[in-house]
Amino acid sequence: MYRLAGIFLEFKGPNWYILPLITSMTMLLSACECKQFKEENQITDDFSYNHDLDNNDNFSPDDKWLVYDTRTHRDSISANGIIEKVNIQTGETVVLYALPTNTKYGPGVGAVSYSPTENKVAFIHGLLNCSADAPYEQWRRTGVIVEDSSPSEPIFMDARDISFPFTLGALRGGTHRHEWSGDGAWIGFTYNDALMKKLEDSTGIHYNLRTIGVSKKGQKVTVVDANQGENFSGEWFSALVVSVVPNPIPNSDEISRATGDSWVGNTGYKKSDGSQQRARAFIGSIKNNEGKNIDEVYIVDIPEDITIPNIKYPIKGTETRLPAPPKGTTQRRLTHTDTTKYPGCEGIVRSSYDGSLLAFLAYDENKVKQVFTVSPNGGKPIQQTFHSTDVQSGVRWHPSKYHICYVWKDAVVYKEIGKNQESILTAPSPDPPSNLVWSHDGHKIAFNRTLTNEKGETAKQIFVIEL
Repeated sequence: MYRLAGIFLEFKGPNWYILPLITSMTMLLSACECKQFKEENQITDDFSYNHDLDNNDNFSPDDKWLVYDTRTHRDSISANGIIEKVNIQTGETVVLYALPTNTKYGPGVGAVSYSPTENKVAFIHGLLNCSADAPYEQWRRTGVIVEDSSPSEPIFMDARDISFPFTLGALRGGTHRHEWSGDGAWIGFTYNDALMKKLEDSTGIHYNLRTIGVSKKGQKVTVVDANQGENFSGEWFSALVVSVVPNPIPNSDEISRATGDSWVGNTGYKKSDGSQQRARAFIGSIKNNEGKNIDEVYIVDIPEDITIPNIKYPIKGTETRLPAPPKGTTQRRLTHTDTTKYPGCEGIVRSSYDGSLLAFLAYDENKVKQVFTVSPNGGKPIQQTFHSTDVQSGVRWHPSKYHICYVWKDAVVYKEIGKNQESILTAPSPDPPSNLVWSHDGHKIAFNRTLTNEKGETAKQIFVIEL
């Protein structure tokens, strides 16, 4: 059997005249640099709910399980009350967390990630007092950790305290898309603040600005008036690490929004002086000379001790100001696409395993969306892909090599950084892959496809390919 441009051709029987045809086909395949697609192993098949990987780190430390949430297309996280995992060899599913009384108003759970070092997961959890009058919102959620050995027993990671004078190490809003560091000692997240949303509602000024924070394992935060509703204690110490302002000065490095964040390297990156630095890379929104918002790549260096306040503003925040980053954080802009023909960067900024390269999406000179990389120490971005049409997804890096995967032309594509050739791993499909995630051993890539069964039911299913 042979495949030509995605079409299978089968030749049977003792037909002596087949050999010249096969030889010609082989030459054509070689000329086209076509490669055989990888076999796709469908892991889930239940159409009563989704199996959403959601751009997270979903493989268990031993690569035997994938964790996901079961949110529907219509109701999203607020109406979802279940976190599951599936064994990629047997198809066995296990419920790790369930909210039996969840409603469309919340609390809601979702966007789950596995620790790379321990059998535990972290995910979004809406506030326990969610109701029709106070539903799940961006600023009404927190991070919860659940151990595989103790399913449905929540460990509240980040403490929450919206009562002045606030609590050191607690936040005042909602954390989102929790990502473990490579050593499992930190969790990074995006953040929206409840007090800033309240100030926005009362003034009409855009104070509800998305920003970025981190939580560090090992220092419990006790909130005195905790009630597990609006305020509660947490097992990890939390702080915001990125500064945002409502109205950035045009043509400055000030930003009004921070998102698309990820850890740099497994344990940081090597600075120009040879020291190792923990950091998160992200997309920050600046204003250009014309007052237009432009998204650029940024990095923030994070000190090992996030409990020390800076000189100017309190890290607990005030009733009219976001919590300030702790002493030792350094926020830097890495790209300047605002001066190019087609400005802007996008996607989650992803780092190579050693932290030496950060990958993101941006337009090339032909207005085609491509993969670019930049050093965390700065310098000119390098274009890594040269496709004729847009790259459709952000990049995921191999865990120990300078290899990436992404979606282009509705297929999973594999590329070695610095090489001019890509390998198309999956057949183009009307149900394109999404939410790519690489296994820890580098031998497997998992992804979602949204499928429709014979009953007309539609659901995200999980697939795995072996490399």
